[in-house]
Amino acid sequence: MKKVITATVVFALIALAAIGYHRASAHAGGTAPEVPNAKEIIYEHLGDAYGWELPFNHDLRIPLPIIVKGNSGWHCFLSSRLENGATYEGFRINHGEQYNNKVVEVASDGSISRPLDLSITKNVAAIFVCALIVTLIVLSVKRWYVRNGFKAPRGGTAALEFTVDYVYSDTIRPILGKHAPKYAPYLLTVFFFILTMNLMGLIVIFPGGANLTGNIAVTMTLAVITFFVINLSGTREYWKEIFWPDVPMALKCPIPMMPLIEILGMFTKPIALMIRLFANMMGGHMVVLVLMLLIFIFTAMFNVYVGAATSVFSLAFTLFMLALDTLVSFIQAYVFTILATIFISMALVEPHHEKE
Repeated sequence: MKKVITATVVFALIALAAIGYHRASAHAGGTAPEVPNAKEIIYEHLGDAYGWELPFNHDLRIPLPIIVKGNSGWHCFLSSRLENGATYEGFRINHGEQYNNKVVEVASDGSISRPLDLSITKNVAAIFVCALIVTLIVLSVKRWYVRNGFKAPRGGTAALEFTVDYVYSDTIRPILGKHAPKYAPYLLTVFFFILTMNLMGLIVIFPGGANLTGNIAVTMTLAVITFFVINLSGTREYWKEIFWPDVPMALKCPIPMMPLIEILGMFTKPIALMIRLFANMMGGHMVVLVLMLLIFIFTAMFNVYVGAATSVFSLAFTLFMLALDTLVSFIQAYVFTILATIFISMALVEPHHEKE
């Protein structure tokens, strides 16, 4: 508790110093501080970008490759070519209602169009980083057992082994039974990949800061892959219960009411996986950003003293939300894994006479 209070006081003092400097600079220039555009700041954090911000400086970015195909063919260059509204080889990053913050091709008459965009954006690069981290973590456990045999691991390796054993022994194996060894590699990979993305999103400096699981495109991809794993694993009995379930004939002929409901259920499962992970992680990021922005909003609207008083409470709640988000990161990775395991087990249903 003392550490939490100390950290809150330190962060509050830093915030007060920043507010005081901001206020002094504004008075030196003879202008009042502007109210920050909360919507723009939040969307900038939650959205994707063609560059990766350097720590504590959003004006400097690590350039990333832009790969586009326009009317004149393929083009590949670094995103630094398009900074500050610049146009390069007929392309620019548009800032407006149409194709906002996206690369567009500018025609000779000034019209814009969206090219085929295969660029390595911030989110794409962050996915590669998370995949590399997961690979290195897993290989570290392998190296331990290669060097030390069956000797009990220590430190981080022991924590990782405990996590793997818990997810497999207490979740995957009880649900899937004899099929557990077949699907455990995929399910464990999904668990650690989502967990790594969640935790890296809470780190504000490079190589963290990318809001991957708060991006519905990322969670949709995970859900679609799980959808194919579920349905490609389906047994004959599973497909029979979808297209010709054991219900009264009036419910499936002449109007196939129950088959339509079962087919709809095939798609609601991955949609539930996608929305649950996306909404929980995006909501946590938005709450933290809003709490931090309150300091600068109250400073600009009232005065530095109101901003100082707000900073203490805002930073205290921000620290609490960050701790809560860390817990939610583990919970959401586990929930996605356990639901995917349940859905796979439902597709592996056996004929009733075999159960008996």
